[in-house]
Formats: sequence, C-alpha cells, structure tokens
Amino acid sequence: MQLISPAEFDRLLIDGTALLDLRAPLEFSRGAFPAATNLPLLDDDERHQVGLRYKQAGPDAAVSLGHKLISGDVRAGRMAAWCAWADAHPDGVIYCWRGGQRSAIVQDWLTAVGRARPRIDGGYKALRQHVLTAIERIAPALPLLVLGGRTGTGKTRMLADISRSLDLEGLAHHRGSAFGGRPGGQPAPAGFENALAIRLLQLEAAGAGPVAVEDESRNIGRLSLPEALIDNLARSPLVLVERSLEERVQITLEDYIVAGLAEREAAYGERGFAVFTDWLRDAMHRIRKRLGGVRHRELTGLLEDALRVQAESGDPSGHRAWIERLLADYYDPMYDYQLRQKAERIAFRGNADAVAAFLAAGGAATTARRSQR
Repeated sequence: MQLISPAEFDRLLIDGTALLDLRAPLEFSRGAFPAATNLPLLDDDERHQVGLRYKQAGPDAAVSLGHKLISGDVRAGRMAAWCAWADAHPDGVIYCWRGGQRSAIVQDWLTAVGRARPRIDGGYKALRQHVLTAIERIAPALPLLVLGGRTGTGKTRMLADISRSLDLEGLAHHRGSAFGGRPGGQPAPAGFENALAIRLLQLEAAGAGPVAVEDESRNIGRLSLPEALIDNLARSPLVLVERSLEERVQITLEDYIVAGLAEREAAYGERGFAVFTDWLRDAMHRIRKRLGGVRHRELTGLLEDALRVQAESGDPSGHRAWIERLLADYYDPMYDYQLRQKAERIAFRGNADAVAAFLAAGGAATTARRSQR
C-alpha cells in the first residue's frame, strides 16, 4: 500500500492536498490541518472502549473489539462517507494518529472497493512534528515588513491586496482586539500552528522578498504566536499606515459593526442580532477597568443608544459616536506609547496609497539596506 514519506510532506501541505483524518472527533478537535476532513474510523466512545480493552487484554483483543464495533450498518455507513470523500478527492491522502492500524484498515477497505488512497507514514503525529520544525526553521529568517498604524487604519484590508503577506489574524480567526472575536471561535492552538506553518512553507516556496505582516502582540485572542516569530516581528522594519480619525471611524464601523453583524446573522440566523449585541456589550465590559468607571459608563451609554437605533431602523451609523471616543481616548494613547518604543524601526510612513506603493516597489530595497547596517 502506498505511503507518503516525510520527504513529500512539504509538497502535500503547500499544495493544500485534501486529507482524510480518521482520528476520533476529540483528537481532531485538539488540532487539525486546514485541508482535513474528519471522518473517523472510531468515534470517541468506541475509541475509549478499544483503549480499555487494549489495557486489559492486549492488542489482539482490542483489534477484535474494534472490528466488532465497526461492522454491519455502522461499517456500511462509514464506508459510504469515505467513498464519497474519495470520489470528491481523487488525489486525497488519509491518516490517523500514528499512521498505524486505523489508517491501514481504512486504506485496505477503500482499496477493496476500487478507491485506493495513499496514507501518511507516521500519521498526524509525524505531520505535526514536521510543521513544528518548519516554523522553527522559517519563522526566524523570514524577511518581514511589519505593517503598523493606529486602530482602524485598515491594515488587515491592505494585507489582503499583497501577495507576499502573512495574515496572522486570519489564521487565528480573531481581529486581535477586545472586540476581535468572530463567530465559530478560534482554532485549537495546534490547529493555528499547523495553518501558520503551511503559510510559511508557501511563502518560502514562492521565492525571496519581504513578507508584509501586521504588527501583532504576543497573543491574538487566546492564541500565542511562536517565540521565533515574535522575535522576528520585534526586530523587523515598521511601515506605518496613517489615516484621519474620520477615516478610521468609518473603517471600524464597516469592519466591526456592519461586517460583524453580517457574520453573526450568517452564523446564527434570526438570533444574529441578539448575538451581535451580546458580543459588543461583553467586549466593552472586558475593558471596563482600563477605561475607568466614568468613561466606561459613558461609552456603554453611547453603545446602548446605537444598538437601540439599529434595532429599530437598521441604521448602524449611531455607533460612530462611541467608536470615535474609543479610538481617540483609549486606543490612540496606547498606540502612541507603544510606538515610542519602536521609533528606531520605522522604515516608512504615509497614507494607504503611499504605503501600498512602498510595499510594492521600495520595501525590498529598504529591508536590504537595513539588514546590511
């Protein structure tokens, strides 16, 4: 039966090859790959039973119990799902935890019905170790241009228009602030690292040149960046996007209010607006100590007024009042303080068009000059 060796892992990950993950749902939830579909051989309860039998009576008894549990209609149903996946992904690859019996069994069953698929030598564990090694190797040496600017300057929007970019907030499924939570929550830490490693491998394979990345703190939501990447961000040149407060209020309104509501309506249907209001209230509550009692009460009042108008008329413009106050009185002072610590790293600053032009034409040369100092 065909095995995918570690020498082929880079190609597999860079190409986004479809993966059939045969681990139990609990294992999958602790960390997966972006291209993986979880169709387990054993569900969580079955895996628990087989594990107990293994401890009590040894491997042969455990295998025997596994075959008994996965028989009849259960096996037919799972075979139908695996065959449908195989038909949809003729180049797909299968794996289990260590590349052992679970994936070998399913590989045999698929082969018997004319849908042979290769499996990963060493399974998820080997692939996981491979991506951790890739992060350790690539993250410290990747030439970065760190895109900074005040809250609301549209940095994430700009990254989307740059081919050589690393969107950490996109990978973390979080916008990076107290108001950054998104429907569906964040991936497991291992899942985030897996996705990050794949993007690093893709950037490495695409060739030389600086990579634009947003200026991030150590954590994005509840996820932590790898130390090697944090160190690289901290020493790389800064490119600052500058916009007026009015522009920043508009961008924040669009990204957090208009898009934030649309995301929750898409995820929760009729409950979307209620989830949206709870999210905004919770976010404002989380920063109450840093705002101070008086300012928190004032901003909360403005938020409630805006939500009331939006609920009655659908008009989101009332949110401008509290957004402007929050940007000017809360986020801007923090930004000014942090920027003073990074002033010597500023390579360029300007409006969005100027920064985009710099990244397209002058960024690489500037990075090269700075690295030679």
